[in-house]
Amino acid sequence: MGYIDRNIAPIIDDGALTDAYSQAIASAVDQVGPAVSRIEQLGARAGHGSGFAVSPDGLIVTNNHVVGDAHGVRITTPDGFVTEGRVLGRDVDTDIALIRANSSVGAWAKLGDSKRLRRGHIAIAIGNPLGFEWTVTAGIISALGRTMRAQSGRLMDDVIQTDAALNPGNSGGPLISSSGEVIGVNTAVIHGAQSIAFAIASNTANFVISEILRYGHVRRAFIGIAGDTIELPRRIALQAGTRQLTSVRVRRVEPGGPADRGGLKEGDFVLAINGKPVGGVDDIVRLMDGDKIGHDTELQIYSLAGKVETRTVVPAARA
Repeated sequence: MGYIDRNIAPIIDDGALTDAYSQAIASAVDQVGPAVSRIEQLGARAGHGSGFAVSPDGLIVTNNHVVGDAHGVRITTPDGFVTEGRVLGRDVDTDIALIRANSSVGAWAKLGDSKRLRRGHIAIAIGNPLGFEWTVTAGIISALGRTMRAQSGRLMDDVIQTDAALNPGNSGGPLISSSGEVIGVNTAVIHGAQSIAFAIASNTANFVISEILRYGHVRRAFIGIAGDTIELPRRIALQAGTRQLTSVRVRRVEPGGPADRGGLKEGDFVLAINGKPVGGVDDIVRLMDGDKIGHDTELQIYSLAGKVETRTVVPAARA
């Protein structure tokens, strides 16, 4: 009988791994790339940006700072088709704008579930940086649930950090997964820093799109917290009687704001809002809609005292 040395590591074919990685990226780009457009303002000298269609009838997502104050834009698809479109609505708090093309732009992309993302997942960016049209870059998800300041000065929640290279002109383009789903809307880079770029998570973008289509703007309740999406420690989940794997830990409470008046503290975990589970910052964005403005809203939290408690806040309208 032969002897097997179990201390010998299995031989890994680096070439096969590299080829699989390349094929995954190429396949994802083939799926989403045709839906990505170059976006230019009409009647303005501003620069250009990127956008991507999310429906077969020419509904296009981009950044608010790409369209600026313009009412109309020029849309150019990868196959050279040019059409115009109008801005349906915009949200400065998430830097998202929604465009309706005057005609179908052909291909469209699917918005994925950003809550399923994990650090280390492949992230692929497609856009038109610095005039180099339909450029593809790839990297990984570096962090989730970040908060950063928009050009308006307000804080944007539920931001994805990635090391996929972004440059001016990438703004508004899609950040996609290896399965070919849009997981974010590329929005910003930190100038002078390497491998640090940001995208608005797809779940937040989906919420903004729905609000604009229904109301022409985003109705948003404000409670005055900044938080991070984190893994929920098992002991807290057991004590709270929940199967949630993630939650939101409060990082900052605005003095005098609704959350402060309701007794929330930095370090609290937000587990549920009016009985609906909170597994990430995107859930707070979605659940704090306009219907809650001026009404008692119950937040189930795990407090710094080590207890599962309920706090009542009265959200205000976001000015």
